[in-house]
Amino acid sequence: MTALKATTASKTRRRAMTVAALAAGAVLALTGCGAGQISQTAHQVAAVNGNSANVGKVALRDVRFLLPQTEEYDNAKGGKAVLAFSAANLSEANQDELVSVTTELGTVKIGGKAEIKPQTTLVADLAKKEAAPAAGHDSHGTETASDNKATTDPDAHPLLVEVTGLTKDVTPGLTYPVTFIFKEAGTVVVNVPVDAGPNNPRPEPVNNETKSGH
Repeated sequence: MTALKATTASKTRRRAMTVAALAAGAVLALTGCGAGQISQTAHQVAAVNGNSANVGKVALRDVRFLLPQTEEYDNAKGGKAVLAFSAANLSEANQDELVSVTTELGTVKIGGKAEIKPQTTLVADLAKKEAAPAAGHDSHGTETASDNKATTDPDAHPLLVEVTGLTKDVTPGLTYPVTFIFKEAGTVVVNVPVDAGPNNPRPEPVNNETKSGH
């Protein structure tokens, strides 16, 4: 091989190696831009923590088990849990009543007045006497249904609905079927989640495109 041919071959090999290196760098750059991107729609969540259902003229909203509130309500097997919800009677003339609530999780005890006057909303929750009424609630803890014209019942107090003798732990991230039986509206089964709680806000989607500059 002459000196000219050897020099030409050496330049050709160096050029090929350079092209290969540039191609590899481009692949890595593209991979880096795509890595860690989070879908916006994959992280959209409901505005409330609980589930909802309609039966007859009754609209059940924000049905959920509360997070453990005290040592008494620990949501643990053998213990107690509190079921919270709002039930709006959309009838303009007929009163209704929550007759019973059943679940395989344990025995449900309704500790209060369960009648729902026409165009009013009954709220079940764990009363916190030391806390000031939250927005949208009156001094009795009742609330107006946001998706109908039912008003609050000024004579009503929060209904305490306990599930006692839990057959299993009531765990966040899971849902548990609960049956509601109303005198007029009938029966409906709701898959009930555990409340995320005000101290556990759901994370907003991360906009990695802004951070990465791509």
